[in-house]
Amino acid sequence: MPKRAQKRQTVARKRGSDMADNILIVDDEKEIADLVALYLENENFTVFKCYTAMDALACIQNESLDLAILDIMLPGMSGLQICQKIRENHRYPIIMLTAKGEETDKITGLTLGADDYITKPFLPLELVARVKAQLRRYKRYNTAEEEKQEDILTHAGLVLNVKTHECTLNEKPLALTPTEFSILCILCRQKGNVVSSEELFHQIWGKEYFIKNNNTITVHIRHLREKMGDSFEDPKYIKTVWGCGYKIET
Repeated sequence: MPKRAQKRQTVARKRGSDMADNILIVDDEKEIADLVALYLENENFTVFKCYTAMDALACIQNESLDLAILDIMLPGMSGLQICQKIRENHRYPIIMLTAKGEETDKITGLTLGADDYITKPFLPLELVARVKAQLRRYKRYNTAEEEKQEDILTHAGLVLNVKTHECTLNEKPLALTPTEFSILCILCRQKGNVVSSEELFHQIWGKEYFIKNNNTITVHIRHLREKMGDSFEDPKYIKTVWGCGYKIET
């Protein structure tokens, strides 16, 4: 494990959080990585901080992580490539740090399996809020509410196990990111009803930072369809209701 990451882990544990979530930060801009780490440590997260892609890959391989924050622009290997590496074996949330106006990078990151992105420069508190929202959803902290809901959701060969976070289609497993799984759960629970992009945002992230013309949900829906082999023109599962949102037919 990189010495920097090891040091950060020790500091976090000294703050008294034996059950702290493990967060990986990868950014070659030392000032940004240090600042984000400080804010996360103040929230009792265990932080693994890496300035290079090689250190990050070693940390991903050797540590049990709960979330990764990846800068896209890294020397040697991009954050997008690291995202791909993570998705080969892990399903924990990934937040991408992107340059202002780089819409292509945002879409590519979401397509490769990222769950969220934030544009530089950003407010550290906003990033912390997004980290917490992603972890709440991934770790299923709202168990009291979920116990009242169905654990198994089914539709036309599609089966979602909410407790184990597993999904199969026609008995074949689907490798979904946490965000993709959440979108599918929401649509299945609202079967027959249209759910807008804004409502999907609010339910998944728990914060009202949806921006008009934000295509994050659109990209996730497209990626879901690709994984499910669903047709855009004649969908069997996720149907687009123009000007309204998305739904799964009853």
